[in-house]
Amino acid sequence: MMSVNTRGTYLTSKACIPFLKKSKVAHILNLSPPLNLNPMWFKQHCAYTIAKYGMSMCVLGMAEEFRGEIAVNALWPRTAIHTAAMDMLGGAGVESQCRKVDIIADAAYSIFKRPKSFTGNFIIDENILKEEGIKDFDIYAITPGHPLLPDFFLDEHPDAVMEEKESYGEDGGTWFLDLKSKGGKVGHGEPSDRADVVMSMATEDFVKMFSGKLKPTMAFMSGKLKIKGNIALAIKLEKLMTHMNSRL
Repeated sequence: MMSVNTRGTYLTSKACIPFLKKSKVAHILNLSPPLNLNPMWFKQHCAYTIAKYGMSMCVLGMAEEFRGEIAVNALWPRTAIHTAAMDMLGGAGVESQCRKVDIIADAAYSIFKRPKSFTGNFIIDENILKEEGIKDFDIYAITPGHPLLPDFFLDEHPDAVMEEKESYGEDGGTWFLDLKSKGGKVGHGEPSDRADVVMSMATEDFVKMFSGKLKPTMAFMSGKLKIKGNIALAIKLEKLMTHMNSRL
């Protein structure tokens, strides 16, 4: 992750800079977020955050180092963008909560047509397109009118992903899995003792996860699964589920 995001960005820029200096209007554009030191963006995915912030720090450093020669900026989406990675992380149906890649392309074009004095900026796709006069953003939605999944690292709605996922689904309820008692127990309702791990997710995703159609790691990273408590035990449960599904 560090090699691709941070080191890859730095080395690619280094290789291109001699050629970019020969251009009248040269640009480097990193797809990385504004630097946000809110601890919630480091919790549970610290390595990913460090890798992305490394790209953002390249923007800060290179924008100043090559000021007047090369414009260096960062672009980040306000919402989830429908890509192959989102399909892998979010599973079937996630596209309805995403925007098309077109919004990133249009935002990038808006940046590239600006002079090289426009440098050192951390730009949100929707904001710069509003400056261009775009008012109807439904044109970028995969499913116009459907609630969109907020992207990471923006504090505007930090809990929106989890809140939406917790309220999503036709059925609700609480189930417990007790692996401490002899023989184990499973049932509907609250456990008799305090739970070490509490997982919250939509009913549909719950069924997919326990039938082996949705990996817990992917569910967690995409915001479909919220975990409170002992993360180490949650990881052990994933290993157990993988083992059990392989025997079905």
